[in-house]
Amino acid sequence: MGDDVPLGALIGLLVALLLLSAFFSGSETALMSLNRYKLRHRAREGHRGAKLAERLLQRPDRLLGLILLGNNLVNFSAAALVAIIAFKLGGQPAVALGTLILTLVVLIFSETAPKTLAALHPERVAFPAAMIYYPLSKITYPLVWLINVASNGVLYLFGVRDDGVPSHSLSHEELRTVVHEAGGRISNRYRQMLISILDLEKVTVDDVMVPHNEIVGIDLDDEIDVIERIIAASQYTRLPVYEDNIDKVVGILHLRRLANLAQHSLDKDALKRLLEEPYFVPEGTPLSMQLVQFQRRRERVALVVDEYGDIQGIVTLEDILEEIVGEFTSDPAHDDDDVIREGPDSFLVSATANIRELNRSQNWDLPTDGPKTLNGLIVELLETIPDPSTCLKISGYPIEVVTVDDNRIRTVRVGRRVAEHECED
Repeated sequence: MGDDVPLGALIGLLVALLLLSAFFSGSETALMSLNRYKLRHRAREGHRGAKLAERLLQRPDRLLGLILLGNNLVNFSAAALVAIIAFKLGGQPAVALGTLILTLVVLIFSETAPKTLAALHPERVAFPAAMIYYPLSKITYPLVWLINVASNGVLYLFGVRDDGVPSHSLSHEELRTVVHEAGGRISNRYRQMLISILDLEKVTVDDVMVPHNEIVGIDLDDEIDVIERIIAASQYTRLPVYEDNIDKVVGILHLRRLANLAQHSLDKDALKRLLEEPYFVPEGTPLSMQLVQFQRRRERVALVVDEYGDIQGIVTLEDILEEIVGEFTSDPAHDDDDVIREGPDSFLVSATANIRELNRSQNWDLPTDGPKTLNGLIVELLETIPDPSTCLKISGYPIEVVTVDDNRIRTVRVGRRVAEHECED
């Protein structure tokens, strides 16, 4: 039959088969290289090629069966055609040479080049290809089904089971990586906000609360003029009200409610009538859970208690939001008082400063999985209250104890100034 067909027609048919082989090879790589989340997004936007590609990838075994059927069919046909052309041109010796040339041509033009192009631009190749494969998959369904049944049967004999399409859901850590890899597509500020949201489950109310000894509140045992001064000087809109000490909280005062009272009518009985029921939460509560609880209960302030019911601190909705978006209010009580720059690489730091806040403001990386303050961290490592001039390194940061009172460290020096001292890790 080959003797009756012109040589030019055979060569033209061979070129067509090689182009088809390139199409099957490139489209296979493109479809399998598609980012599933980008694909889903494009499909939801209404892109026809993306919709068809998403449907095809729901059953990758059928898609691969269709592609491999077409690819092998054209490759074997091309090999037979080369044998005919080579025999017509030079007889049997030319057949071996033709096979070698065909192998190089297929490898370069029908495999490597199209697959590389598809890997670099998967959407540009995959979406048009999906428009061809989708109707083709309907036409060839019986044959592809038989091929899949046979191949799955072989896998079954080797103990491989088909458990369905693998899940493409992301874990928290994988999602963090996606956000980090977004690069310039998301601004640094928004990227940090997204990461902070993902980290809410790792952070607890203990990490952001105002500790017990720093709680500002109203003691009902004080004189009324003292209470008025505390209210006038308060930086907060809600204050805990207690009797004798903070562990005996009787309610939360919203300062707006005082606007309805005439100044001369402010007394302790009137104050008590304005109080809201205190809201207590256990220490160790993740911020993600506490944020939901604030929303459900329509609360903004919670008192953190330990297992014995003793108050450990106070946490507000603002504290949680600042954990996500960063500081958005200025707190004069703590505004830059915790850190004083002494030189280019030397800082005088209050030992009562919260470690997480120091890490955030100074871009440090001190450990946050233990004590919440520098004082607690140093005492935990040394297992004693150190003397002034005691020097140590924590996570590579040289730290020198500057001042100490009877039961705690007051200030430390962090920076290169103590880097030449002999510090122990």
